[in-house]
Amino acid sequence: MVWRDARGTTRFATVVTKNVSEQGAFVECLSGAPIPLYRLVYLQLERTARSSCDLPECLRQGKVLSAIYRVGATTPKTGTPHGYALRLLVEPRRLLHAQGDANDEGHSATA
Repeated sequence: MVWRDARGTTRFATVVTKNVSEQGAFVECLSGAPIPLYRLVYLQLERTARSSCDLPECLRQGKVLSAIYRVGATTPKTGTPHGYALRLLVEPRRLLHAQGDANDEGHSATA
């Protein structure tokens, strides 16, 4: 993960991804400074991990802008949180045919 701290300095953290979905992921922090709640971060998986067909498409492409929305309990040894819950900030998939057909029935628009 990569982010900028309050001073604008680029920071890095080595993490292990857990519970990955289309909308978010939980990451366990292996190294790096603590990251505050609501901080925007870039999550990027290692190249070898990106080939997994179990991953959402957005994580297979490269860096994904994410927001930290939950910070786990701190580790006594390091004083840093054990993990972070991330919300992946990607465009949601749209069901074009299902939604488009339902929205077109009985609606008209004028300019």
